[in-house]
Amino acid sequence: MEAIEDFRKILEVKRYSSNTIASYISALRLIKGALKTPAWEQVTEPDLFQVIYTLIHHKKASVSYQKQLIMATQLFYREVYQRTLHLDQMLPQKRPKTLPVVLSVEEVKSMLVSLTNKKHKALLSVLYAGGLRVGELLRLRLEDVDSARMIIHIRQSKGQKDRQVPLTQPLLSLLREYFTAYRPKDYLFEGPKGKPYSATSVNAIIKRVGKAQGITKKISAHTFRHSYATHLLEKGTDIRVIQQLLGHNSLKTTMIYTHVSNTLLGQVGSPIDAIL
Repeated sequence: MEAIEDFRKILEVKRYSSNTIASYISALRLIKGALKTPAWEQVTEPDLFQVIYTLIHHKKASVSYQKQLIMATQLFYREVYQRTLHLDQMLPQKRPKTLPVVLSVEEVKSMLVSLTNKKHKALLSVLYAGGLRVGELLRLRLEDVDSARMIIHIRQSKGQKDRQVPLTQPLLSLLREYFTAYRPKDYLFEGPKGKPYSATSVNAIIKRVGKAQGITKKISAHTFRHSYATHLLEKGTDIRVIQQLLGHNSLKTTMIYTHVSNTLLGQVGSPIDAIL
């Protein structure tokens, strides 16, 4: 596994996000476990093709995971062994278009109100209030919460660009209650030994609370980000402001939320209304 650890260090030096690094390392370990050849240097492209094919078709890998397996393998060989692989023919031609899952305001409220654990409530509240990616949430440090200017600094977000989101008074009060109870030292939300809280734990909380509230949608931490953007749009917030708050480089990415907004759909109506 030494080569995989070398790869991890290379990705860290190149400032890949922690989520990307974890995903790529996990993919490589899965591939390594399925390979019959013990040494990475001895592996041929047909070997890799067969292993990836098996993982995709026998394990019913999603389109995004298929792409992740291939991209991780190609980057690994390029960076560690200076070897160019030709696995592009295995990349999916086109990702099926699916709209993001969005919670209603009432569903978000029911989840947050039901939480009695101050830490869990603060976690999900910040996640929703800022429309944060889970990695951004878990990288927050105490100094990123600026109560003087009433903003939260989001650092090293996707694309390595910092941004700011508003800090409301109710959220600040909730965070102060949480801080008094847990006294984090460095990261706003800490796990064991002062390390950042884990994304797995955040998603487990969301799934557990969602199920308890009778929510049958398939939800995760990213669902809160989708819901935040959609709810802002339904309140009449300018799409360009939402783009900035989410940290999107392209407005086209933000426009997806116009397709999931019930308010906007309701305003359109139908031409049949003039007939019936």
